[in-house]
Amino acid sequence: MLRITIILFIVSCTYGQTKYQKDFDYYWNTIDQYFGYFDIQKTDWNKVRRIYQPSVDTIQNDGDFIRLLEMTNNELYNGHIGLNTNLASSSRVIPTGTDLWVSYKNDSFMVSAIREGFPAEKSGLLLGMEVTGYNGIPISEAIKRFLPKSVETYTDKMYEYAGNLLLAGTHNSKRSINVNGPLTFNIENVKNNRPAKLVDANIIDNNIGYIKINNSLGNNNTIQVFDKTLDDVKNTNGLILDLRDTPSGGNTTVARAIMGRFITKEAPYQRHSFIYEEKLYGVKRNTIELVSPRGKTYEKPLVVLCGRWTGSMGEGITIGFDGLNRAEIVGTDMGDLLGAIYNYTLPETNIGFQIPVEKLFHINGISREDFSPKHYILDTQDQLQKAIDIINTSL
Repeated sequence: MLRITIILFIVSCTYGQTKYQKDFDYYWNTIDQYFGYFDIQKTDWNKVRRIYQPSVDTIQNDGDFIRLLEMTNNELYNGHIGLNTNLASSSRVIPTGTDLWVSYKNDSFMVSAIREGFPAEKSGLLLGMEVTGYNGIPISEAIKRFLPKSVETYTDKMYEYAGNLLLAGTHNSKRSINVNGPLTFNIENVKNNRPAKLVDANIIDNNIGYIKINNSLGNNNTIQVFDKTLDDVKNTNGLILDLRDTPSGGNTTVARAIMGRFITKEAPYQRHSFIYEEKLYGVKRNTIELVSPRGKTYEKPLVVLCGRWTGSMGEGITIGFDGLNRAEIVGTDMGDLLGAIYNYTLPETNIGFQIPVEKLFHINGISREDFSPKHYILDTQDQLQKAIDIINTSL
């Protein structure tokens, strides 16, 4: 009789869950099984559940649930973890919705990248400035709501994530940034305008071709446009491929299409590791992705420009060209977006979320997020000049 009572109680509890409790279970279990970077992020995922479950149990509306999921995502502190929906109070996505990048070093947040043509640049912010406050609050205080609650010690990566998420701003608030102590810059929010063209191109110094991908690596129409653009500059002395405005990533079809125009034989460009298969079944699975020649090969010198707004598939193309030994890489660290993302949908609220499941590596074994270009240059104009110099020197 006691056994029957216990079974009935368990069944009753299961059926008595709210839709938010059910969806949080689905969300937590999916990440627990499939997130590929627990060894790097060092998040205590069981502790995360203990921290947030009491709040889940009291939630009464979708808005509060979205806010809770956003806070929970911060426990994994990377721009590749996110939702497919947002609120007016939600932070803008890193790096797509940002226009400046701060690096954390020696307890300070220093401006290490500024996005060309965006509000931060127009405001007068400069590389090397130290950010000391945001909207009237010292930055050391303002970042606290974005730092993980499940860890004992914060790392530089955690601080950097929190600082950049803070400075990205929200959809419904203005940004006022204090730098070097008393200086204040009022900066407009980033507008997510689609570029007029998928690809831009021209001929610059000493008959050098210049092609810029305008955040269009996820659009398969880019393939045809890129092909025509490359054919138009086929008689140049060399080519600069600018990937510094590809923060939203893309797909491997477009990536392989672009790389395939610069090689003469099939070759590996990226490694994949499927961590969840070993975790769930005890079986390791690693693969190497190949790229094949396509169309008429451009064989002249190639330089790839990358930076903080080179994201996801843009990062993959960059390490791909480097692994193929087909291009010189000029720029800075990139978007630092972990792995290949998979998309999931919560069954009760239909809220979508994404997490990195596959680990990605340079063909030499270096993690994609740890790659730094051979020619490391902060200033964007200096990057372009270096690319020109490399091609001119090779002639």
